[in-house]
Amino acid sequence: MQADRFTVKSQEALAAAQRLAGARRNPEVVPQHLLVALLEQEGGIVVPVLERAGASAETVRRAANAALDALPTVTGEAGAAPAIGSGLIELLRVADDEARGMGDEYVSTEHLLLALAGAPQIDVGASAHQIGEAIAEVRGPHRVTDQNPEDKYQALQKFGRDLTEAAEQGKLDPVIGRDDEIRRVIQVLSRRTKNNPVLIGEPGVGKTAIAEGLALHIHEGKVPKVLADAKIYSLDMGALLAGTKYRGQFEERL
Repeated sequence: MQADRFTVKSQEALAAAQRLAGARRNPEVVPQHLLVALLEQEGGIVVPVLERAGASAETVRRAANAALDALPTVTGEAGAAPAIGSGLIELLRVADDEARGMGDEYVSTEHLLLALAGAPQIDVGASAHQIGEAIAEVRGPHRVTDQNPEDKYQALQKFGRDLTEAAEQGKLDPVIGRDDEIRRVIQVLSRRTKNNPVLIGEPGVGKTAIAEGLALHIHEGKVPKVLADAKIYSLDMGALLAGTKYRGQFEERL
């Protein structure tokens, strides 16, 4: 299978799996090496997917490392890089089939995880069906049409802050003296049409405090039923703009 068939994150995971096999002095790279590499990948979506599926990433990591401890090792001086084992080759073929079945153009890390979930003697803490449902929730409407699809996943978690969650955790201070403005925002949001309130003012006048006050009202049940389950996010525009050198990158994130 050609390397350019894989996303950047998938290629990084495969390279990390080979390095792990070399560090452990294993003669070949097996699926468990890849699983550990995926779990330890910075900025990857495998851990969020597992947690969404109800699995413990740490438990899966310990089990995979225990399986690696039982593998044979090579003694003497380090030689050539470990070969890709037949089990891993078959797993990559299955991942490619998963990608094609999902209408994706590249093999991403979630396809590798799906293949691992269906592989014998590998426990990822959840069934392939559960993993598939979790992937759909994390990915949302996005398909893998380029080699960096993970940048589009969970954009709100990357670039935003859930104010309603912060209110539930007691991380927001009480908002004093903004009751009229908060009630007005609630009134506008409750409309069927023209329900987009806009807060305008100089920096520091308390626009964010009104949004936080709304989040506190939602948490305390002081809003109409139509807003009872609403989520309030604060977008970090600096993070959204960071690294958007080329035309369309900002709009793609947004």
